[in-house]
Amino acid sequence: MKAAADMTSSHGRFIWYELVTSDREAAAAFYADVVGWRTRDASKPGMPYTLFTTGDAAVSGLLGLSEEAKQMGVRPGWIGYVGVDDVDATTELIRQLGGAVHVRPQDILGMSRFSIVADPQMAPLALFRWLHRGPEQPPELSTRGHVGWHELLAADWEKAWPFYSEVFRWQKAETDHGAAGTYQVFCVGEQRIGGMFTKPAIAPGPLWLYYFNVGDINAAAMRVKAGNGQIVKGPLEMPNGNWIVQCTDPEGAMFALLGNNGIGYFERAPRPDANRAQ
Repeated sequence: MKAAADMTSSHGRFIWYELVTSDREAAAAFYADVVGWRTRDASKPGMPYTLFTTGDAAVSGLLGLSEEAKQMGVRPGWIGYVGVDDVDATTELIRQLGGAVHVRPQDILGMSRFSIVADPQMAPLALFRWLHRGPEQPPELSTRGHVGWHELLAADWEKAWPFYSEVFRWQKAETDHGAAGTYQVFCVGEQRIGGMFTKPAIAPGPLWLYYFNVGDINAAAMRVKAGNGQIVKGPLEMPNGNWIVQCTDPEGAMFALLGNNGIGYFERAPRPDANRAQ
């Protein structure tokens, strides 16, 4: 696992994303076409690994789903890595607060430390910290090809909030009320980075949904369908002028796209607020 950026104040910021899938080659081709990424091999002995890149920047990673994981019921999906000040202490705090620890804290090649956890409602996440690397400025949320929004589809967002607030020191921003319920925007410091809401009963189990910035949302949706992915919702125009599509890839991993429909999307900070269109 590799990470794109870290900061002195990285605690609570999403800094990396990984797709675990049962068909690495097909997934690499699918996302390269849909999002516009390039791929670069970053494998180590006994650890096949692919980087998705845009320009010179690594955006996310791709690794295969092991047979052992498949037998345990793990399905293809995206997972976000959140920077923390202390991986071990934060992992223990998550356990004490009722979350689960799937992979205990461990080092990677003496360069970084990580763990894989889940919140008390079983939405998976990973924790990450560089061991020796200095701080870097992460890209703006509106940067093309990068993740522009992080959205928690919770079993109950009001019960989920105290957990995330304590673990990552997130703060509430505005709260939007729509026909589908309440949407709580949250921030790290003064930067809005995501939102959470209570998912519909028919939706899959609690999960984090990551929105990748693309250009023309309609063209991107067509690429999803051409690549045998599925459109779950959209394209939809949000109240702030953003356009979104929520999708699954050919292996069933859920992801979302954030873009424009002939308007100056990249001049604005993204905020999907997808539940308000439900």
